[in-house]
Amino acid sequence: MSSLDLANKFKAYLEAGDEPGARSCFKPDAGIWHNYDGRTQTVDQNMATFKNILEKTKSRHYDIKRLVEIPGGFLQQHVLRVETHDGTKLAADAIAVVLVEDGKIARIEEFLDPTPLASLR
Repeated sequence: MSSLDLANKFKAYLEAGDEPGARSCFKPDAGIWHNYDGRTQTVDQNMATFKNILEKTKSRHYDIKRLVEIPGGFLQQHVLRVETHDGTKLAADAIAVVLVEDGKIARIEEFLDPTPLASLR
């Protein structure tokens, strides 16, 4: 599986709200770093965040602006669009540098402004 195939598979799991599927895309010791706090989450912490988003939204869509293979993984620029249960629509721009090892996500470095998604916390 190419890095771009993995990117598309991961996106599909996230949009479908499939936590086990999304988790299966990660290496067990993967790290997920965010620019806004400088911390690296474990897969378990990241999936807990994802479950929280699932509880508070009825739909999620990644509007991909750019997806390119880079040495060791891929770079994805996207707008995360969510709709809450009361119909509120939120959107946040992001860029993710994703490192892939053995067909699994080993590290994500995500750059975004979380302010538009604050109500989901």
